Amino acid sequence: MIIRTLAICLALLAAPAGADPLAKELFGAKRAASPHKPAPHGSYAKGCVAGAVQLPETGPTWQAMRLSRNRNWGHPDAIEFIERLSRKAARQPGWNGLYIGDISQPRGGPMLTGHRSHQIGLDIDIWMRPADNLQLSAKTREEISSISMRRAEGAYVNGNWTRAHHEILKAAAKDPAVARIFVFPGAKVQMCKDEKGDRAWLRKIRPWWGHHYHFHVRLNCPSGGRGCQEQVPPPAGDGCRDAEDWVRNILNPPPPDPNAPPPKPRREYVMADLPQACAQVLTAR
Repeated sequence: MIIRTLAICLALLAAPAGADPLAKELFGAKRAASPHKPAPHGSYAKGCVAGAVQLPETGPTWQAMRLSRNRNWGHPDAIEFIERLSRKAARQPGWNGLYIGDISQPRGGPMLTGHRSHQIGLDIDIWMRPADNLQLSAKTREEISSISMRRAEGAYVNGNWTRAHHEILKAAAKDPAVARIFVFPGAKVQMCKDEKGDRAWLRKIRPWWGHHYHFHVRLNCPSGGRGCQEQVPPPAGDGCRDAEDWVRNILNPPPPDPNAPPPKPRREYVMADLPQACAQVLTAR
């Protein structure tokens, strides 16, 4: 914690004179939630969360991982979802629940490292590693890693993938609170092949880069959350053909477009980029 605080202070001191401090430095320095009624403000990748709730480090069917990051905070809807899904996961063979990765910082906002999203307390990373031991020490939770499920750069699942992964993702996708779930393309294709029943839930499972050590659940904005920008609904259909296109592009990458403009570097957000309510969330005591 001392090293983290020092790094933030040095970054602020190194900023050019007159420059606005980066939002990630300001939100990354907060160690506790704001004293507000819970509310997300802005979008999943540009916002903050008021009145966040901290997921207990250990529960009956979950453990929060990488505690030093202090990212086990979220909107109450996220905490309740974790409780629901982890109980269902605990019914799977070899699973006693779930290992939970990043949710949000205590007040959300841009993070010092890693995610562009996870800013409004409604994104949850869930490890693919079966949570067979819910008595891990804080030290072990810093050292242990999840397990990759991918083969051939994500075109296929590997031998670590089980039917339990399918069923846990299915349970998450069928939860009404869920907007969509991000997972590597090969997993989506495999689920499309294996599902013999109702396929409507597959629509919420979307292929995305990475996401082979964990899957990323994104929840809908809460009822009455007027300051929350909702996730655009996924396209109609089960999305299986789209996932197959991803796989084809992994196995046979299209040639680069010589006329494509170079990608623009992402600009780091300052407070003026975020919803106005985030200034009150940040400064409240």
